[in-house]
Amino acid sequence: MFVLVVDTSLMNVSLSAVVDDLDTDISSVQAAIALEALVSAAFILISSKIGDIFGRKRAYILGLIAYAIGAITMTLTPSIQPLIIFWAIIGGLGASLLLPAMQSLIHGNFTGAAQKKTYALVGAAAAIAAAVGPLLGGFLTTFISWRAGFFLEAVIIAVILLNSKLIKDVQVEGEKKIDLVGAGLSVVGMGGVVLGILLWQEGAESVGGVIAIGLIGLATLGWWLVKRKREGKLPLIDPDLFRKPNFRLGISQVMMQNIILGGAMIALPIFLQMTLEYNAMQTGLTLAPLSLTMFGMALLAGKKAGKRRPASIIRTGYILATTGLLLILPLVPRADSGWWLFIPLAIAGAGLGLLVSQLNNYTLAPIDEARVSEAAGVNSASGSFGLSFGLAMAGGLMLATLATSFTSLAQQSAVLPPADQEKIATALQHDAEVMSNTQLESQVKDQPDAIKDEILRINTESREVALQIALLVPILAGIIGIYNSFRMLRLPDIKPSADIPEGFA
Repeated sequence: MFVLVVDTSLMNVSLSAVVDDLDTDISSVQAAIALEALVSAAFILISSKIGDIFGRKRAYILGLIAYAIGAITMTLTPSIQPLIIFWAIIGGLGASLLLPAMQSLIHGNFTGAAQKKTYALVGAAAAIAAAVGPLLGGFLTTFISWRAGFFLEAVIIAVILLNSKLIKDVQVEGEKKIDLVGAGLSVVGMGGVVLGILLWQEGAESVGGVIAIGLIGLATLGWWLVKRKREGKLPLIDPDLFRKPNFRLGISQVMMQNIILGGAMIALPIFLQMTLEYNAMQTGLTLAPLSLTMFGMALLAGKKAGKRRPASIIRTGYILATTGLLLILPLVPRADSGWWLFIPLAIAGAGLGLLVSQLNNYTLAPIDEARVSEAAGVNSASGSFGLSFGLAMAGGLMLATLATSFTSLAQQSAVLPPADQEKIATALQHDAEVMSNTQLESQVKDQPDAIKDEILRINTESREVALQIALLVPILAGIIGIYNSFRMLRLPDIKPSADIPEGFA
């Protein structure tokens, strides 16, 4: 879990460096980040079944190897194409094996209070990674290379693999088959929705058709699972899982949490690097309040939750996360330093820390061992889908708003000559998302001062509006999370199957 979260953090704070080194654009790098999460989400249900058939420990190890291939590729790639193939696709497949296998191994090896604490430790590991990732990535990118962080990832994975004999496998009972039709529908469904958003971000045609195929795929998957169950055949996942209200609300909350994280962690680094002109180290330091409070609160909640209801802690988490992001909105046009964001980011991070400490255990608590692999797969798929959706939607809205705002402001300008308005608007649409005002100023230095100042004004105003629009994605997810948390409070808490004394945890 530590490696998975650090991996995304490294990419987020190193956006500008990756763009420059690989001679690409920020839209392509954004698409690669979202594609990794998309592949993980699309294949995670199949991968959870692979763990049932071939062994959960074996699936975990295969996932680590695939992820290591992606990390090694990042240390060597000369262009964006290998990054997409080996890091986004193969690495995404690795994550799809890792996540459900890890949760199933925890569920099978621990029960009662020990299980709850173990899930809290996994949340803490993710929070540590969230705390360390931006700072480590910023330091390495600024003083060594953005590639160094991925090399360290590969080393960590190698250490885990060398000690894999310490991992105790969990035997799976029951029928061991894969519902191939259901597997295909899950790939088409989840993949189609996010792929459509990515295509929209790239300005492609037939976006609505791709998203519609995805939605139809998801609807057909639901029908197919019920049909298989009624016929007495093994479905990809047991539709009866969704009859459990705690599980149903739990996976929706996991999705909302990851939409918040994905949306915020793509929009904020872009803003910091292209508006405040921060390097990777400064970006990591600015994001530290979010990541450090997320880490601290996850640890605190895991140790001090006591008899507090998980649903109540989750509600508090969503309220804090949403409040923090809402506070950032009016600061965007005024912020000339990362210090403006310190308190809002700390509030949002505290909220996310509460969420990561509780949601996995809440979601999987009502599931028996025979179906935990399926449930863990659904839970992981929900999180990965939420992350990819948040990344794609926030990034796509940001770039679309930039393009629209550039055109509108250029055409409304009383300073730019009418003959040059369309030309300038087109140029800004193409470049401004990765160009600071300093860089843009060097390109328009031969223009008269009045025109140069007007172009910089358009560039600045457009980016401010774009960031605010992009932040509405995680804010809306937070509001939905708050609403769902009140529904969770009306449900009874699920008691652990067995309680283990503290000393055995």
